[in-house]
Amino acid sequence: MSWVMTKNLNSWPDRLRVGRLRILWLVLGAMLMVSALPLLLYHRQVLKLSQEKLVDTERVQQTELTRSLSQELQQFDNNVTQQLISERQILVLSGLIQDVEDPAAEPKVTRLLENFVESNPTTFLYMTAVGKSGKGTSASQGNFRAEKDPFVSKALQRAFITCVQSPQLGTIKFRSDPLALEPDNQPAFVVAIPLNVDDKFTGMIAAVVSLNPIQTRLKDASVRGRSIFVVDHQGHIVAHPDTAKFTPGEDVSSISSVVGRVKSLPQELRSTETMRFLEKENKRSVETIGTYSTLPEVNWAVIAQRTLAEARTDAGVNELNQQALTFVSVVVLIAIIVGYFFAVAISQPIRGLAASTRAISRGEFHQRTKVRGASEISELAENFNKMAGDIEEYIEKLKEAAEANRELFLGSIRMLAAAIDEKDPYTRGHSGRVAKYSTLIARELGLSAEDLDKLRIAALLHDVGKIGVDDRVLKKPGALTAEEFELMKQHTVKGANIMRPVSQLKEMLPGYPYGLTGPQIPLMARVIAVADTLDAMTTNRPYQNAMDLEFALGRIKGLSGTKFDAVIVNALDAAVTGGKLRLSAVEVQV
Repeated sequence: MSWVMTKNLNSWPDRLRVGRLRILWLVLGAMLMVSALPLLLYHRQVLKLSQEKLVDTERVQQTELTRSLSQELQQFDNNVTQQLISERQILVLSGLIQDVEDPAAEPKVTRLLENFVESNPTTFLYMTAVGKSGKGTSASQGNFRAEKDPFVSKALQRAFITCVQSPQLGTIKFRSDPLALEPDNQPAFVVAIPLNVDDKFTGMIAAVVSLNPIQTRLKDASVRGRSIFVVDHQGHIVAHPDTAKFTPGEDVSSISSVVGRVKSLPQELRSTETMRFLEKENKRSVETIGTYSTLPEVNWAVIAQRTLAEARTDAGVNELNQQALTFVSVVVLIAIIVGYFFAVAISQPIRGLAASTRAISRGEFHQRTKVRGASEISELAENFNKMAGDIEEYIEKLKEAAEANRELFLGSIRMLAAAIDEKDPYTRGHSGRVAKYSTLIARELGLSAEDLDKLRIAALLHDVGKIGVDDRVLKKPGALTAEEFELMKQHTVKGANIMRPVSQLKEMLPGYPYGLTGPQIPLMARVIAVADTLDAMTTNRPYQNAMDLEFALGRIKGLSGTKFDAVIVNALDAAVTGGKLRLSAVEVQV
């Protein structure tokens, strides 16, 4: 279960859920919160205020621009009208107004028109004077021919009809809808005034007026993403700086909210208003600011509009954002570096403490941690070192006590083994030798130190059953009777009964640190059987004389695989061959 929990906590979301984040991340997060976060919030607030001020500034600029341009347009229209009135006055003074169709007067009228057009090359493209029947003379700039443009021709016809009806309608001037002239869709319109003598219609003076000066002014004002153009009250373009995209006379009321607003206003109303709206641009909605100023005298309106994105760029907001981002990035980098060193200064001593704790849990009680870091951490390290020293001292005392108990236990075992051996003068020292031989064999088998101790104790006690055998039988020098032999064999059974609870000696004898487990008993028993046989064959007994080591080893090897375990016999042979096992005539202390 603990392994599963450890595995699940390897990912940082799991660590976050249980609150096990590293100090490094906590310190870095805190540094970022106290450094970058306030800057970002401050920048956001400043940006919000700047945007509000930007909208106000854009509103003021658009209002000033549209009003200024509307005044220029009105002045332009007044100048055109006054020039036509002046030309009509010249006709009056020259006596030509009564009949401009008169063949005799035609050359003079033509010369007057030519002089007028030549003196206004940027404004008047064409000028004509006609009589009651609609016939007369004209003058034009360059190769311009009004009769070749159907829209201009129709506008001149409407102008003539309006002038004919002027006495009844009280009309003093005619102005056509916006026109687009070739080439390049130049903006223009037709203007005309009637010729009257004693309130009787005698003719008309008409002109095709170019709006190129106004268009140039609109281009000059349409900078940095701001678009300024002129529309009439029907929503048609009068003049636009981009004639390739917006043709004079085109209805744009459906694509601009500002134009739609102008279209809904009364024509006689003079008004200026700023609006914020969403404009479709490349199939996406863009927030836009627009302003209009109306000219009721000509039924036109000047419109200025610009997206907020362009306004921000023009006002340097994007540059400000870039600078702020750069500044915040630098601050974040500094915060990360400083926070890292702070975190390392805190986490390294703590990691050292953790490593020392793990070492102590592994039994390395000599482990100590360096006293460094902040006051609290240093104090913690000092207390930890003191605790580790106390634990090490306590463990050493426990080890000493355990060793003393072990020696006391082994001494008791040796005394018991000596008492057993003393019952039989022929086997004095037998238990010690069997213990020694068994230990040497077990070392060749690679048993652990703990198993060697267990084996040594078992070997010392292997004849414990002799305690229950009568001395007359045990010490009888002659041959044993059948009854005595049965009694003698019982010492093995009694020994086994006494040996059986050796695995529980931990409870029987205080301080005994070891115990035999089930799987270990068969191997130990087989080792002790071989060692016991070797000692019995190499010592004097009532029933035989002692054999030399090589002869006894040969006899044992002959029974390998049948009576004795071949692996154990091989280990005995290796111990003898290696000179580790030698016969001893004295009692062996183990």
